[in-house]
Amino acid sequence: MNQSRSNQKDAYALILEAIDSGVYKPGDRLVESDLAERFGVSRTPIREALQRLETQSLLERDGRSLIVASLDHNQMAELYVVRRELEGLAARLAARHATEEEIRVLQEMVEADDQLIGDPAALSKANRRFHEQIHLASHNRYLVQQLDLVHRTMALMATTSLAAEGRSEIAQSEHKGIVDAISRRDEDAAGQALKDHISIAFMTRLKQDASGRG
Repeated sequence: MNQSRSNQKDAYALILEAIDSGVYKPGDRLVESDLAERFGVSRTPIREALQRLETQSLLERDGRSLIVASLDHNQMAELYVVRRELEGLAARLAARHATEEEIRVLQEMVEADDQLIGDPAALSKANRRFHEQIHLASHNRYLVQQLDLVHRTMALMATTSLAAEGRSEIAQSEHKGIVDAISRRDEDAAGQALKDHISIAFMTRLKQDASGRG
């Protein structure tokens, strides 16, 4: 029983990581037998993982097949509205509850990420770690759970806004402002800084999509 649970968790995490890292992109078909062979897991936990991912709307039906879901314009807008509010709340709570060690980790992350400017893929991963660190620093498990689901859904976007010209440097500057507000225990400033950061990322993505259509 415990082994089955462990296999299910492993299969779910493996497929999710493959989607998140772009191995499987929106529209790609996921086949039980192929996944079982790829990850070295039996088909039962793979099937259970696929059902879980479908329930979370990360996969969708295409006839009898399951494919990686894609977000239309309205879904993307809805996701960013929710993300903006939840991330802002996380920053406010981090300013209130973060330990000195957690703040120092955030500061060191921002400093280290300066070295990744010009590498959108690496910076995107670092960006996710940075945001997750703020979520944890909020010390609110329910908020962390909701933000985890939001960030999983973000994986359904084929590109990162950090790939836009000049966005990496600006995003890094915004990160520094967020951490500065958290370190000063300024809840209002921290919350607003992170909400503004998400809004700018959303606008950047809208411009990317408009450019792609042109």
